[in-house]
Amino acid sequence: MQLPEVPGLVRMRLELLLLLLLQLLPLLPRCGATSPPRYDPTWESLDRRPLPSWFDQAKFGIFIHWGVFSVPSFGSEWFWWYWQKEKRPKFVDFMNNNYPPGFKYEDFGVLFTAKYFNANQWADILQASGAKYVVLTSKHHEGFTLWGSDHSWNWNAVDEGPKRDIVKELEVAIRKNTDLRFGLYYSLFEWFHPLFLEDESSSFQTRQFPISKALPELYDLVNKYQPDILWSDGDGGAPYGYWNSTGFLAWLYNESPVRNTVVTNDRWGAGSICKYGGYYTCSDRYNPGHLLPHKWENCMTIDQFSWGYRREAGIHDYLTIEELVKQLVETVACGGNLLMNIGPTLDGIIPVIFEERLRQMGTWLKVNGEAIYETHPWKSQNDTATPGVWYTSKPEKKIVYAIFLKWPVSRKLFLEQPVGSLGETEVTLLGHGMRLTWTSSKPNGIIVTLPQLSFHQMPCKWGWTLALTNVS
Repeated sequence: MQLPEVPGLVRMRLELLLLLLLQLLPLLPRCGATSPPRYDPTWESLDRRPLPSWFDQAKFGIFIHWGVFSVPSFGSEWFWWYWQKEKRPKFVDFMNNNYPPGFKYEDFGVLFTAKYFNANQWADILQASGAKYVVLTSKHHEGFTLWGSDHSWNWNAVDEGPKRDIVKELEVAIRKNTDLRFGLYYSLFEWFHPLFLEDESSSFQTRQFPISKALPELYDLVNKYQPDILWSDGDGGAPYGYWNSTGFLAWLYNESPVRNTVVTNDRWGAGSICKYGGYYTCSDRYNPGHLLPHKWENCMTIDQFSWGYRREAGIHDYLTIEELVKQLVETVACGGNLLMNIGPTLDGIIPVIFEERLRQMGTWLKVNGEAIYETHPWKSQNDTATPGVWYTSKPEKKIVYAIFLKWPVSRKLFLEQPVGSLGETEVTLLGHGMRLTWTSSKPNGIIVTLPQLSFHQMPCKWGWTLALTNVS
């Protein structure tokens, strides 16, 4: 641009003005461009935020419950509460029989060594499971944080016990060595924190604990570790207004470094569960068995009686791989994600029974993952005529998947829900590849003839999948 002839001083001012305009130009909104939506600190506004698509596509994650409760490793991760608050005889007797008089729960902290914790080894096992995300307990109801929280002095993994930033080590290993998303669980309340107990005694009219403890730690976790999932829990009976949950979530969705990718659940205060939040958990081990209108997650445990590791657990306390595959298939068919929990030992070892279940699930998913990942619920979630058959679909590919949990002795599998079309419908067994023969059934459905396979020829051992193209 060439300026007209003007006096020197005016010309200099015009040049400065032009320079300023050129600097501001990139900041001006472009024609047709839209700014990202902003969310107000109300549930009505927050729940309009679309759930990031990666979560629904992932379908399967691993939960890890680890903390000071892993030291007594008896009964439950609620050990402290059952022993000191409820004084359950089983827990009182355990302490009397195994620890000296005057031993406090806090004394377990130094024994939580994580001596053999190897984040890279954990990452390898998690990758082998076929899971697409992991959620670690950064702090459970006992209040011990697995990172060096400035708001949990001398009751965190950097100052006490491991003397390591467990959260950081696992975050780095997961993001460096796997394709899993990294998530963090955080308990809002703490059983015996004096500030929480004071607030509770005022019927939560005072808010000392969230202001000085919970909220600063939540901001710290997000800014330091940038989790893809923030799995809140433990409201202690306090409403979401006490926790300022909506204010925090507005910051998380509008300003935080993970505002475009983070996924949250529904446990943000009394009255919020199964009602507000990114996706619903509704209750532990929630598995409705039918399609829900809102995205949901089934968080459940391989050990049927505890989330943390238990030394006294027997072999029959653990779900078998057949039972776990069934949980995954039912959950995904009904539109949910499965979050399957393991509990490491005090020294950081994933017990071999958990490792075996994870690797078995990964083996199954290598064959059948096509029918799990990035699928959608079909018009029918399960077959009404043949028990143990569940459906998923990929509409864009015109494929319906029929996952059946029992191989029929006759090799004839009747599917009542799909309607086939001669010359168009094709049926294949995942992991086998060859087209299978099928016939229409009156008045509804199709009958598929399965291949004659020896045990060693089976594509997998615990549930099989038929891919049906062009069915209605």
